[in-house]
Amino acid sequence: MVNLKQNILLSFAILALFSLSVLIIFGDKGLADLNLLKKSRDGLTEQNEALTQENISLYRSIERLKSDPVFIENVAREELGVIGKNEIIFKVVQK
Repeated sequence: MVNLKQNILLSFAILALFSLSVLIIFGDKGLADLNLLKKSRDGLTEQNEALTQENISLYRSIERLKSDPVFIENVAREELGVIGKNEIIFKVVQK
């Protein structure tokens, strides 16, 4: 009789541990969700790093626009199509 009670108690304990393990691994906020969150965090970290590099580049461009006349001229020529005094634009039409 004692052995039977111990076996039943042991079976329930094993079943409870198994159930908890399944919940921990596959349940809400379990290990599967943790892995998804880690991947998402890594992607956001990479995106943040790229934006930081872009900000640094823009900051440098702003500083050059404030103080470098040659850079200002290049930007005006390339982006706005500005030409200098006594310059003529030739349009080449290809057939």
